[in-house]
Amino acid sequence: MTTYVALLRGINVGGHKKVPMAALRELLGGLGYGDVRTLLQSGNAVFSRDEQDPGRVAAELERALADRFGFEVACVVLSAAELRAVVERNPFPPSSFEPAKFLVTFLSGPVDPGRLSGIDPEAYLPDEFRLGEREIFLHCPNGIGRSKLAEVLANAKLGVTATARNWNTVTKLLGMTDG
Repeated sequence: MTTYVALLRGINVGGHKKVPMAALRELLGGLGYGDVRTLLQSGNAVFSRDEQDPGRVAAELERALADRFGFEVACVVLSAAELRAVVERNPFPPSSFEPAKFLVTFLSGPVDPGRLSGIDPEAYLPDEFRLGEREIFLHCPNGIGRSKLAEVLANAKLGVTATARNWNTVTKLLGMTDG
């Protein structure tokens, strides 16, 4: 059995694409996923599954969500080991940021760095970002809600599914995969 983390994109925001977490847990259980748990109302789930390919798990989950709720929900699915590797790859020392002012944008696949080449990092200081393997790390010392860089990255044409979580959520999800 592999432990997975599913990150649903754009649900329960502004009254749109409502997916109650109890219904999500029920859906995941109905698909045969084990030890299903959710975190917050923003579409974070941890579960175990025999399947070894996170991409197949994401596709299965996306189909089931569309069938159950009647709208498309993009999902990024990572194994617990992949989430742990993202945390370990964080290029910003954890002591250098407040967790609520630090985002990880999880990506369904690698991004061509050329898609971000038009962003002038100097224009957005003190905010800064680093591209990882399948994630973008974003530090916004003055707050994410005030960040022009966060807005630019959120609207960037990355060519892959992207969904962001703050560092508090990332580390809580990682903790959930351990027990």
